[in-house]
Amino acid sequence: MARRLTIALLITGLWATAAGAEDTVTRHGISAFGALKYPAGFAQFDYVNPDAPKGGTMSFRGTGASRTFDSLNPFILAGEPAQGLDHIYDSLMEPAYDEPDAVYGLLAESVTYPEDRSWVIYTLREGARFADGAPVAAADVMFTLETLKAEGSPTYRIRLKDVASVTALSPRQVRVDFADGAATRDLIADVGLIPIIPAHFYATREFDRSTLEPPLGSGPYVVEKVDAGRAITYCRNPDYWGADLAVNVGKNNFDCYRYEYYADNTGAFEAFKTGGYLFHEEFTSALWATNYDFPALEKGWIKREEIEDARPSGAQGFWLNLRRPQFADPRVRQAIGMMFNFEWSNQRLFHGLYERTDSFWENSDMQAEGLPKGAELAVLEEFRDQLPDAVFSEPAFVPKVQSPDRNLDRAVLRQAGALLDAAGWHVDPKGLRRNAEGETLPVEFVSDSPAFERIVLPFIDNLSRLGVEAKYTQVDAAQMQQRQDDFDYDVTVARYVLSMSPSIELRTLFGSESADAKGSNNLSGLADPVVDALIEKVLAAEDRETLRVRVKALDRVLRAKHIWVPNWYKGSHWIAYWDVFGKPANKPPYDRGTDYWWWDQGKYEALRETGALR
Repeated sequence: MARRLTIALLITGLWATAAGAEDTVTRHGISAFGALKYPAGFAQFDYVNPDAPKGGTMSFRGTGASRTFDSLNPFILAGEPAQGLDHIYDSLMEPAYDEPDAVYGLLAESVTYPEDRSWVIYTLREGARFADGAPVAAADVMFTLETLKAEGSPTYRIRLKDVASVTALSPRQVRVDFADGAATRDLIADVGLIPIIPAHFYATREFDRSTLEPPLGSGPYVVEKVDAGRAITYCRNPDYWGADLAVNVGKNNFDCYRYEYYADNTGAFEAFKTGGYLFHEEFTSALWATNYDFPALEKGWIKREEIEDARPSGAQGFWLNLRRPQFADPRVRQAIGMMFNFEWSNQRLFHGLYERTDSFWENSDMQAEGLPKGAELAVLEEFRDQLPDAVFSEPAFVPKVQSPDRNLDRAVLRQAGALLDAAGWHVDPKGLRRNAEGETLPVEFVSDSPAFERIVLPFIDNLSRLGVEAKYTQVDAAQMQQRQDDFDYDVTVARYVLSMSPSIELRTLFGSESADAKGSNNLSGLADPVVDALIEKVLAAEDRETLRVRVKALDRVLRAKHIWVPNWYKGSHWIAYWDVFGKPANKPPYDRGTDYWWWDQGKYEALRETGALR
């Protein structure tokens, strides 16, 4: 690598000449379709308090697939990384959470690129440093991108697929060239959001090893204390180089962040009620409806709020593993999905607090509705001979509305049975579905969440009435992570929040290249050439209206394939927190906003006087 860097520095002049031969633009930020809300030299984002005081500790419940951690390396598949490691890293660019897809310079003071965005030069800020005082240089950016592409987790490898080369032009300039034919609209921003890691730190360490050694970054915090598997604390780096940057004004207000891990949600919530940690987001409707009547809340020590979120509401569902032969026929998958009675579950289990999800982009204008027409139909016409007729002749798939009065809707049961009959799965004398080879139809739900058992068991009961050999297996968090990494499940539960400007992440969720990549997010194992082609069309959209139309087409096709049983959604966050914080007057529309809160010492002292907090 040293030889390549030396050569790159020698030919800097050649690169400059080549770049100068094209019409280029140099900007302080970039967005998918060009427009930026904030001009060069802006002072701060509109949703922050520039005068927010510094101090105190923000504490959360530690989350993750395993409810514990055994690694401080978030870039590889091995190990379960601790939450909050993003606090110690900076990226080249920083997103604005009041714009759908704009990013502005953090480590990079500017980006230079041609009209087709086929390459970019990131110019690093003078004075950018890692926590050990070493400068952040072009060599570190080159090391980061090349290492993550070769040795990172599948998410990083797929994300960096279209990076053809990385060249250090000078200590402060790095050029990234993208592959010929790549959809380049989002690549400059996407590469710009990758955390930059120090080449010199890993010169004496194995990058691809899970470790509890505190890593080195250039961000505002450093690892202060690690209690392996139980808690981790990050505290402010007093020498942080970027504290006064416009993208950081009103942010990083707490002296420390602490993440406390608990064996289960019940233990975590009990700890929160007595001040074990200070901020809690609730994800369980039954708890939100029935468990917020404890003394600290009644006395006003804890605040309970529902805050709106303008992003798509998230793709949460029971994901069917299409790698399993019993799920090869989409009629089988559709029949299985029909046995989940959301209306009954919402009334009996969720206290009526949810709406049914039907789209991967629920609660957004990218959700397919009705019959395809106009520009969306034109996109789909190219693939008419590869898609089922229903994509064109029927409205976008929506789960059947069932009776809320009983879990088993007999009319729906008959319809699902007809689908299985047509797919060659017939009922034997014992009431089990069997195919022509005499095999039963097994469906195993695997989860590590005790809270899901009450939801899955009525679903399984309905499947059993259909003749499906269904069962529920609860495993511990470590086993669940391993089974998901190895795709060792029939059905698993997961939620993904999809972007306002869908981009490269679509390849990791739905693309053929991720279907067999161990540890990828393609839980269903979908590998379909039409889906792949539609993803590339989304990536190549040149304006927001075209993007919207193409995502609708993709959403319609994905829903027609029945790769999941969609769950439920709400367009908000349920939060509770001890009343020791201040927060800006306006929350950013595309973020929860807690990164811009601050510690209110007066509120803390008042609570401490009551004995509520130590």
